[in-house]
Amino acid sequence: MNLRTLFLTKNLCYEVGKKHTPKGIMVHSTGANNPKLSRYVGPDDGLLGNNPYNNHWNQPTPGGRKVCPHAFIGRLKDNSIATYQTLPWDMAGWHSGSGRLGSAQNANNSGYIGFEICEDGLTDPVYFSKVYREAVELTAFLCVIHDIRPVEPYLIDHSEGHQLGIASNHADVMHWFAKHGRNMDVFRADVNAEMAKIANRELLKAATKISNRVPGGINILMWSGNDREWKGKYADALLLKIADAWD
Repeated sequence: MNLRTLFLTKNLCYEVGKKHTPKGIMVHSTGANNPKLSRYVGPDDGLLGNNPYNNHWNQPTPGGRKVCPHAFIGRLKDNSIATYQTLPWDMAGWHSGSGRLGSAQNANNSGYIGFEICEDGLTDPVYFSKVYREAVELTAFLCVIHDIRPVEPYLIDHSEGHQLGIASNHADVMHWFAKHGRNMDVFRADVNAEMAKIANRELLKAATKISNRVPGGINILMWSGNDREWKGKYADALLLKIADAWD
C-alpha cells in the first residue's frame, strides 16, 4: 500500500468536521473514465500532477455537490498507484447519499469509512489488478486499526449499502469488479487473508495513533512487519518526531 495524506481542508465536509466512530467500510468507485488522482485530490503536491481545470474536490462543494470520501485510490503523475487519505478516518464523510432508511441512517451518519477507486474505461486488467490490490491492502489496514470485521454488513460496497437501505442507488463497485472476475465476497476474503499477514496489530494501532499526532507522520506500515533491526534504527527518528510534537 502506498498511503499518503492530503486532507481536503477546503471541502465543506472537512469544515463541518463531524466526528464518528468507524464501525464499517464502504467501497466506492468514481463513475468516470479518469484514473488520475489529480482529478479529485489537490492541489498538486509534486506527486499528483497538475489539474489544469482545477476541479479537484478540495473546494467547498465540488461540482455543486456535498461530497467527500475519506480516501481515493488511483494514478499519480508517474502512473504508479497510490492511496490518498482526504479526511481523518474518525471524521464523518459524505460518500453514501441516502437510502430507504433516510438520511439519519445513511452510511455517512452511521460510522462508515468510505473510499473511492478512480475508474478508467473498466476494461484494462492491468490497471484493475493494481487498484484492486491497493484497495485490499488499504481495507485490511483500516479493518485492523478500527477493529472492523471484513464481513457484511461491516465491509460492503455502495450497491450493497443501497440494498441495506443506508446508501443511494448506485451500482459501484460491482459494475466494474464483475468484469474482472471479482465480487465483494472475493474482496472480503482477500482482505481477510491480508489481515492475517499483519504480525503485530496492537503495535500497528499504536504507531497509527502516534502518526496522527507528530509532524510529517511516520511509516506506520513498517511497524506491522518483523524487521526488528529496521525498527531499531527508526526508533531514534520517531523519538525526535514525538519530541517535536510537544514543542
